[in-house]
Amino acid sequence: MEYRTKREDPGRIHPEPEYRYCPKCGSSLVLRILKEGEPARFVCERCSFVFYLDPKVAVGAIVWIDGKILLGRRGIEPAYGKWVFPGGFVDRGETVEEAVVRETREEVNVHVAVRRLLNVYSYPNRPVIIIVYEVEMLGGDPKAGDETLEVGIFAPEEIPWEDLAFPSTRDALRDLIEGPRSGSFPQER
Repeated sequence: MEYRTKREDPGRIHPEPEYRYCPKCGSSLVLRILKEGEPARFVCERCSFVFYLDPKVAVGAIVWIDGKILLGRRGIEPAYGKWVFPGGFVDRGETVEEAVVRETREEVNVHVAVRRLLNVYSYPNRPVIIIVYEVEMLGGDPKAGDETLEVGIFAPEEIPWEDLAFPSTRDALRDLIEGPRSGSFPQER
């Protein structure tokens, strides 16, 4: 089978550090087109192992407290100091629902149960797919976890739109507030 190296067109590979060595045999990886119409892939020159740059899956939780939304100010990069709803990466072997419950507890000290899927967000040339849930607070005292500088509880009209961390933060909050299923804000959740 003939492979073409395609280093000059990074268009379909998201901007990540280049991997240099095969995780199976340690030989060099090269970027090649394996199939027309698909992005270039990292392929081992010796054993032909294909190292796929799969997307990362993350979750987010929108927590309502007395008709307001719980946000945390990020204490880590990227977007240090910006506001975001609780969330993070899904661990291998963990369901997305388990991950959203765990991440919410870790980041803002709140115990939650999943109510409904709000939406799934992905963006061109970005390696993260984020699944956002509306969750019900079961207990806990909202406070900053080890990756959070502070927590804030915002009425929808008080959300710091200009100081939100990510496009998915803004898009999910807008979908919740303006979306076809939101109609009105809950008074108590």
